[in-house]
Amino acid sequence: MDPEICHGKPVFKGTRIMVWQVLEMLRLGYKEEEILEQFPSLTKEHIKEALRFAVSLSKGEELVRI
Repeated sequence: MDPEICHGKPVFKGTRIMVWQVLEMLRLGYKEEEILEQFPSLTKEHIKEALRFAVSLSKGEELVRI
């Protein structure tokens, strides 16, 4: 996480799309395809990585760049 990008919030590598944005869309019931329409630079793998990130964070595991 880079403090110079999106105030240090977790983002997808090479983008300014914050992980929380994708997680929030999933929580609100957006389908994978709808998220990819909103963020065309993301892939299905990015969405899976966002979920893995949330699980790791909630388990207290060391965070890795996604």
